[in-house]
Amino acid sequence: MNILPINSSKKPRLNSAFTRLMSVHWWMAGCYLILFVVGTWMAQLERTPFRNMLYDFHKSIGVLIMALLTWRILTLLQVWGKKYAKKSPKYSPQWLRNFVLHSFMYVFMWVVPISGFFFSNSFRSNNVKFFGLVLPDFFL
Repeated sequence: MNILPINSSKKPRLNSAFTRLMSVHWWMAGCYLILFVVGTWMAQLERTPFRNMLYDFHKSIGVLIMALLTWRILTLLQVWGKKYAKKSPKYSPQWLRNFVLHSFMYVFMWVVPISGFFFSNSFRSNNVKFFGLVLPDFFL
């Protein structure tokens, strides 16, 4: 069912912020799915070299999620700044609830992988690797 008028002169821009946000949204959804499935499975395995490889893979996906989420937040701030530079939002209780809910969701999506990164770096032998590249250790 087509909801746009037939003679619509507005065409969606392929380069729009919405397209970028939706793209990173689905990449993150795939990464979170991989993260949860691998994390659940590896936690049930006995200590073997294969389990250690899964932990490294799990940590790499977590680092990728942190990078994608940072990019997503910066894009959202850019869009938000452009949108509200022209016209202030209608501050209503519904707007405030939505704003607070989305803010908490983004904070928690960022805090969980960051806490895992710091937890992994708190041990000498557990440096976080991004697909083989050893990342800096914050707890020397």
